[in-house]
Amino acid sequence: MAFPEDPEVYLMSLDKATVARIATLARIKVPEADREALGQELNKILHWVEQLDEVDTQGVEPMTSVAAITLPMRPDKVTDGNRADDILKNAPGALHGFFTVPKVVE
Repeated sequence: MAFPEDPEVYLMSLDKATVARIATLARIKVPEADREALGQELNKILHWVEQLDEVDTQGVEPMTSVAAITLPMRPDKVTDGNRADDILKNAPGALHGFFTVPKVVE
C-alpha cells in the first residue's frame, strides 16, 4: 500500500517533542535533524492503522489463531500433587513442610 505524500491528510500529527519522547521510551537515539522526517513516517504508519477502523467487522468471530483447530479439553481436577516431600528433598533446609533459608535482613 502506498502512503499519500501530503502529511496534511493525516488526522494525527506527531511533533518533534512527541517523537523525542517516543524515542526515549523505546530507548533509541534519534538525532534532532531526523525527528521531523521520523515524525512524518510515524504519521503515515498511524494513518494506515487508522484505516482499519473503516473495516466492517459485524458478524465476524474473533480469532485466537489462524489455524482452524480446537484444542482437546479435559476436566479440571484439583489435586495437591502429592509431591511436597519429593520437592523438599532438593532443598538445603526444610522445617514442617516449608523451605528454610538463612536470614538476610537484620
